[in-house]
Amino acid sequence: MNLKQLEVFLAVAESGSFSRGAEATFITQSTVSQHIAALEHELGVKLLDRTGRGALLTEGGKLLLEHARKVVAGAREIEPAMRRFRGVEEAELRVGGSNIPGDHMIPEVLPLFLARHPGVRLTLLQGDSREILDKVAREEVEIGIIGSSFDDEGFAFTPLGRDEIRLIAGSAHPLAGRGPVGIDVLARQEFIMREPGSGTARTIAHALAGAGVAPATLAVRASLGSNEAVKHAVASGLGVSFLSEISVRKELGRGELVEVPVEGLKISRTFYLVQRDGRELSPAARAFADLMRDQYR
Repeated sequence: MNLKQLEVFLAVAESGSFSRGAEATFITQSTVSQHIAALEHELGVKLLDRTGRGALLTEGGKLLLEHARKVVAGAREIEPAMRRFRGVEEAELRVGGSNIPGDHMIPEVLPLFLARHPGVRLTLLQGDSREILDKVAREEVEIGIIGSSFDDEGFAFTPLGRDEIRLIAGSAHPLAGRGPVGIDVLARQEFIMREPGSGTARTIAHALAGAGVAPATLAVRASLGSNEAVKHAVASGLGVSFLSEISVRKELGRGELVEVPVEGLKISRTFYLVQRDGRELSPAARAFADLMRDQYR
């Protein structure tokens, strides 16, 4: 059974005539008869009766007509659907974002992206950098924006903008307003940290080790799963934390949090757009990736 046979059957069934069915499908009447005979042979059911009133559907033919209409209608939607897909007129896009990209970078770009491509429906899934990488691997998202690169094979990482990570305290903390402090002061503080799988945590651990501070020696009071949770804990006076400058701009401006400069310590990291290596992006994903690169280059 093939699509052409079903189209011919529909033309005959709906017109009630083999000759009119031939005209509608631009083939000869004998070819129409061959297609119908092939269908009847394959299905083991007589589909049409030739009578003086034309071609009439048998009960088996009526059943096939019901299903054939759905199949042919669905097949006819394929080409226009693919045209819309190529032109980003209508598409569903699933994007992954680790905490900072998911909470700040992607939402900032989203209005411009949707204004350019109003037919795209975007779904954002969030998690730490490792979780987003796993979602890309499982094809739960087509692309991800994360705060760290990994050595895992099968991925392509494209650098986006850089982010500065600052030591942040609540406005009532003893370090607030003291000016720059020595790196030795870190050993006497209580810290609120991100969970180990986050890109922020990996970057901080690497920078501290490079500055001669073993991350394991810091007094970590709590490890929290989101940047927002860490900010609230720090603002309430539970401890200090290293936080993305992007994520604390508003709180610094309102005076709810303060930056504590640390002499001899500078922490920065690069955000990355990650996709499966060797896989072609859909037009919607490619348009989104291009806009992210333009905005955060």
